Amino acid sequence: MIRINLLPYREERRRAKQIQFITLSALSLLLGVLVWGLVHAAISTQIDYQERRNAYLQEETAILDKQIAEIRKLREQTKSLLERKDAVEKLQSDRSQVVHLLDQMLRILPEGVYIKTLKQNGDAINLVGYAQSNARISTLMRAVEDSAWLEAPALVEIHAATAEGVRLSEFTLTFKLTKLQGVDAVNSDGVRN
Repeated sequence: MIRINLLPYREERRRAKQIQFITLSALSLLLGVLVWGLVHAAISTQIDYQERRNAYLQEETAILDKQIAEIRKLREQTKSLLERKDAVEKLQSDRSQVVHLLDQMLRILPEGVYIKTLKQNGDAINLVGYAQSNARISTLMRAVEDSAWLEAPALVEIHAATAEGVRLSEFTLTFKLTKLQGVDAVNSDGVRN
């Protein structure tokens, strides 16, 4: 016997394929949404992590900026204190120069030589005075050269002058004050060893 199927099997197959297509589409859509959600969550997590790192770095940078500012301030204070210290040390070392200059002038000034003015500008000394003869000026220059505290005498000018009716030679002499490194370099007469 022959069987004939009069049921609409094509329509059922079509319906079954449509249901299958809709189900697969829904599953694909659901899977796509799930993948998108996972990717979005992963990226959001990374963005949040990076933003936290950036915030932490900004906080640390602000702390370091404050520390750098403090270090700069301390360096400026240190520099200022060192400059003050150097100035005080220079004043301490230069304090005795005038004493040595006057002491040496008393020791080396020959008879017949009179000082009119004595000016100091740093280490340079300018002496204006009167002498009874040119030989006494020469003696003074040799004494300056032999002195432990004085050096480099140079006669700038010499000319005849009259002071209180006496004929004298007025002269201008320049020389320099030396800075000795040690006290042992000079004996009690102020002469170099």
